Amino acid sequence: MEDNPKNPFSPEPKNYPHLGILSFETAKTMSRLISLYKSLSDNEISRLRTDVTKFEGITYLNSKEEGFLLSLACAERLEDLDKAAIAVSRLGHKCSDFGSNRFDPFFTNLKLGIIDLEKLEYKSKETAKTVDKMEKLIAATSGLYMALEALTELEITERKLKDWKDNSFMQLQNSSFDFFNQKLEHQRKQVCHFREISLWNKTFDKSVGLMARIVCIIYARICLVFSPYVPNKYTPFSEQLLPHPSPIQKTSKPNLLLMFYSRKSDVLFQENKDLGCAKVNAKGNMVFHAAGPSTVGGSGLALRYANVILLAEKYLDSTASIGEYVRESVYQMLPENLKSLINAKLSKNMKSAEDDALLAKGWRDAMMEIMKWLAPMAHNTVKWQLERNIEKMKFDSKPSVLLLQTLHFSDKEKTEAAIAEVLVGLSCICRFENHQ
Repeated sequence: MEDNPKNPFSPEPKNYPHLGILSFETAKTMSRLISLYKSLSDNEISRLRTDVTKFEGITYLNSKEEGFLLSLACAERLEDLDKAAIAVSRLGHKCSDFGSNRFDPFFTNLKLGIIDLEKLEYKSKETAKTVDKMEKLIAATSGLYMALEALTELEITERKLKDWKDNSFMQLQNSSFDFFNQKLEHQRKQVCHFREISLWNKTFDKSVGLMARIVCIIYARICLVFSPYVPNKYTPFSEQLLPHPSPIQKTSKPNLLLMFYSRKSDVLFQENKDLGCAKVNAKGNMVFHAAGPSTVGGSGLALRYANVILLAEKYLDSTASIGEYVRESVYQMLPENLKSLINAKLSKNMKSAEDDALLAKGWRDAMMEIMKWLAPMAHNTVKWQLERNIEKMKFDSKPSVLLLQTLHFSDKEKTEAAIAEVLVGLSCICRFENHQ
């Protein structure tokens, strides 16, 4: 039974199972899909080509090869979509509708090229309506989540007040009790309202139906905009199915990033000499684990180095002097090889006290230039981790940061040299401030 297209919150058949508590995980999956959908807009694809892949930090630390960077972007988007599709398929098993119940083999056939992608229009009015419905349901479910959290806190307070009921002082505060009870009753009504209009009250069939359509549209869009980088063995998708040419043209030789698809699993082989060679289990993050030992991420240092850079940025922008404890804390965050590099640079650049002012000014200017491209990479590294924290309940549908925008694929030697320059500069500035 279809909803009235003008009202995405219209009643559904009561004999069909509703999402209930699964509405929050469903909203997370919907948010992930909308984020993917928005990341494939004309503006976002143009920004990827003209800004992201040309950003100084990315070209210096990660790669100058636009083809390799675009293949990474394509692979990560495909992987994110596969994870969302798995969640949709799992919910589909609870559906009454035969088609929704068998979404998994349908999506497999789509990727094998058995289903015509040309009918899945990214910019159609029908697609826009579907996205609008999903965004409203996400917002309502987010409202329900916050309302339930507030209600839980109020109910805890209610139990405490009942325990204090015999206290003579509390008995004099009847007006306060009345006000609290009104607030509690209002909050319960809020929860009931959001349950009615959110995914909580939607059937599995309706929810999966919306998401399944968007999954297929996103896949078709990826094949269109990244057509030179969708590996042939991932799908036998043919160019004659494309109604328009790809906005991303092949800029380098293929085989930088190869993905092989089978009905049971996806296996990624990395054949870039700078990143090493990796064969990754489909259950893991394939693109994430493709970083070789010569990269920051492959060495397991991406988040640690990002935090060091952000601390340096904080104190560089601050007028407050950096204390000995802070400097020691930052120093202890570094691996031994980077400590040795910094000590060697400090010894080489030591000057007399009368030169400190000029030296400090020169270091500050040099650090500012480095931080223009290094700090955004660190911010993106932390943001990427936060966006993919599966323990947090998030309903953000903005386009997410790509792994290629982080320190993960950065050359370890170049990154450590840049961090050393920044920390030596900070040390020089601190020495000048102490003399002052």
